[in-house]
Amino acid sequence: MSFQPFDEMQKAVDIVNDSPHPVNKVAATIFGFDRQGRDFSISRTNYWPEIIEARLGMHTDVGDSSGTVHAETACILDAPLTDKTALCVTDPVCPNCAKNIAEAGIKTIYIDHKGFTKDFSARRGDAFTNMSMQICEKAGISVYQIFRKEQRLEPILRIDADYHPAQDSPLEYERLYGVITRKSFAEYVEKMRHRHRGRRFACAIGRDRVSGNVFSLAARSHPVIGYSMATDAPLLRDSENKYNYMLEPINRLIMGAARIGVKLIDGMIFCTNIPTSREQVNLIGGGVTRLYVEYANKALDEAAILAKRTVTTARILDFQDLDELQALINPVQPHEKSTDT
Repeated sequence: MSFQPFDEMQKAVDIVNDSPHPVNKVAATIFGFDRQGRDFSISRTNYWPEIIEARLGMHTDVGDSSGTVHAETACILDAPLTDKTALCVTDPVCPNCAKNIAEAGIKTIYIDHKGFTKDFSARRGDAFTNMSMQICEKAGISVYQIFRKEQRLEPILRIDADYHPAQDSPLEYERLYGVITRKSFAEYVEKMRHRHRGRRFACAIGRDRVSGNVFSLAARSHPVIGYSMATDAPLLRDSENKYNYMLEPINRLIMGAARIGVKLIDGMIFCTNIPTSREQVNLIGGGVTRLYVEYANKALDEAAILAKRTVTTARILDFQDLDELQALINPVQPHEKSTDT
């Protein structure tokens, strides 16, 4: 199949009004080929995950995040594989989605030209120009404005085919064999805790969406692909803006898994700290109901702690203590009976 971005964009436009958001209606289509070379095309709007809508409603924030999964991220969560794919979006991409797109390995973004005329775009236009586009440039993502009626593409950012972005902390993943149990997951977590001691990181077990093969995956907090702690430190320390260039471990894990066509297994996910508000929403959007956290009261900000309180009270996401995993490796032995007489 030869994909036409005009047709794929039309699929997003056709469903954009299905978005439940009362004001900011956005839709996207991801298209490409899976690991077996089969073509796919998936369209999604921004939406509230069913469990969030049912238990919190559409007007309750999760920490400092809305309860919605963005359209671009929704496509990534549902795609069989995202590496070297393309994405059509009805609106300019926000910096957070740009980071997810980069980490997921998507190589081309098409934006509907009408998206640039919306009020939503006017309010976040500076963030798109000054940050989303920087992220795309560093990650090697070409961006086009698409005019469906005229069947015309206008390049916003064109990347050379031989460009390779900096990536000094790639996703760690390995094929696993045999039966995966909670104990073997606990042993993997301990192994990663020693390897990443002192760093914020996350790890998980995931299953290939097509073959069913099982993988271990790990990622630490790091600037989005294309940026380096060594060369971009002054930029990364800028905390004046709403957005930043860092990707926290859980988001890196989710997007990295999508990149290689793997879905994280619910209940076999670990993170050193409480995930950020947006990470918690993305986990819920990916169908996760339970994860393990090492430091139950440690987070990047107070909003993450508030988000945890909100989703646990509503019984949406369950945070398990690391002690439960460690007990599987080193179970408490009953006291031996005394032989003294």
